[in-house]
Amino acid sequence: MLYYIVRRLLMLPPVMLIVAFIVFGLLYVTPGDPAAMIAGDQATPEEVERIRVSMGLDQPFYIRFGVWIWQLMNGDLGTSIFANQPVVQMIGQRIGPTFSLLTLSLVISVAIAIPVGVVAAWRRGHAIDRVITSLTVLAFSLPVFVVGYLLAFSFSTSLGWLPAQGYAPLSDGFAPYISHLILPSLTLGLSYAAILARTTRASMLDVLTQDYVRTALAKGAGPRVILYKHALRNASVPIVTVISIGVATLMGGSVITESVFSIPGIGRLTLDAILHRDYPVIQGVVLLFSASYVAINLVTDLAYTVLDPRIRY
Repeated sequence: MLYYIVRRLLMLPPVMLIVAFIVFGLLYVTPGDPAAMIAGDQATPEEVERIRVSMGLDQPFYIRFGVWIWQLMNGDLGTSIFANQPVVQMIGQRIGPTFSLLTLSLVISVAIAIPVGVVAAWRRGHAIDRVITSLTVLAFSLPVFVVGYLLAFSFSTSLGWLPAQGYAPLSDGFAPYISHLILPSLTLGLSYAAILARTTRASMLDVLTQDYVRTALAKGAGPRVILYKHALRNASVPIVTVISIGVATLMGGSVITESVFSIPGIGRLTLDAILHRDYPVIQGVVLLFSASYVAINLVTDLAYTVLDPRIRY
């Protein structure tokens, strides 16, 4: 196990270098000139070229990439083209709302999906199974922004129970903090909960046909013991895999969700950076998400050995 952990940790720098190269390369070939956007529509070609030279945009690809990698190794993600602030500082200011949104969305998704998937598998073919299957298909089919607008209209505009937009930090009190996160977290989590519920159902159906489940039934074990003590743990490896993959889905969905609910998080920062061709910010955010996803995959691989002792690396 220790050898596996060390080997995976040693693989992180090459993986991140490849990711950095891909990100930088894609932005390099993306249409649009930041210098022209900064100069404005009335700028002359000479003024635009002067800005390009001052920003280093006239340098060849390998020089710009080498300078950027050197800055990364020194903990510098660069400076925003439009905000003229360090990218590290801008991400630090926005990471709190996004982390809160992703965490609560994941908690809501898991809390809804796993019990629903277990019940659907246990009552396979019955009315409750068909209802759950239909609802999961509906939740997965609806776009995130449609769900967001429906929830905002229902619980904020019509009923007035929850705020429709904005974000309140935890320092303002727990009640304002959680009330501003409920609607966006539900919006982001429902679609992912549908996928997780179907995965839980499929995995549980496979486990419930095993001999040890029939033995537990023959010995008089109750449904709760069979489902949660015996079946769910043995069905958990595919479920944990989908949860880890779903974190990337939640990260991508946060861009739309934060825009719908006006949350000042990294997702909205990314959208603004894309609209303004703010390459340093885009690169910094993508690297942050990539590093987070690589770390989550490592933790997931290690969790397999805890959930299923037969797995050894």
